[in-house]
Amino acid sequence: MTRQEGLDLLKENIQNPNLIKHCLAVEVIMRALAWHFKEDEEKWGLAGLLHDIDYDKIKDNPQQHSLIGAQMLEELGFDKDICQAVKVHNEIHGIRPETLMEKSLYAADPLTGLIVASVLVLPSKNIADLKPESVGKRFKEKAFAKGANREIIKKCEEYLNLSLEEFIKIGLEAMQESCYNQS
Repeated sequence: MTRQEGLDLLKENIQNPNLIKHCLAVEVIMRALAWHFKEDEEKWGLAGLLHDIDYDKIKDNPQQHSLIGAQMLEELGFDKDICQAVKVHNEIHGIRPETLMEKSLYAADPLTGLIVASVLVLPSKNIADLKPESVGKRFKEKAFAKGANREIIKKCEEYLNLSLEEFIKIGLEAMQESCYNQS
């Protein structure tokens, strides 16, 4: 499946524009991580783009989130590793990420929320003005962007062998370069 086909599929299944932007943000971070680890950027990008594909279908039943999405993608013929990464990215299931792609998606998902929240408190509200150090400071503020699970973001150290600072820098630069809203 091409990136455009993946984007079309996402838009067929997700109506909320902010959720689409979130998926685009995770996509660009996944592509940047794939590049960093010398992995398949297209495949990793699709995993990021489509990781929340089931959200509109299951919003009233969060226990099913990612299980239904993985099943949808499997039925559409996606590679098993993409389906599995989508399945394990939801920490509610307690499935430990095993592959580098799974671990990357698991940690990248909440990082986007922290970055977006950090942008929104800037006077300019412009992602180009955000510095990795600012995101790092916001990371330490427990009351800030409570939905961005710090424990999962911090798994970048254990799972990806990246310091928190490196992980934030990779994610922020990816979002800045793409403006994460190309649709």
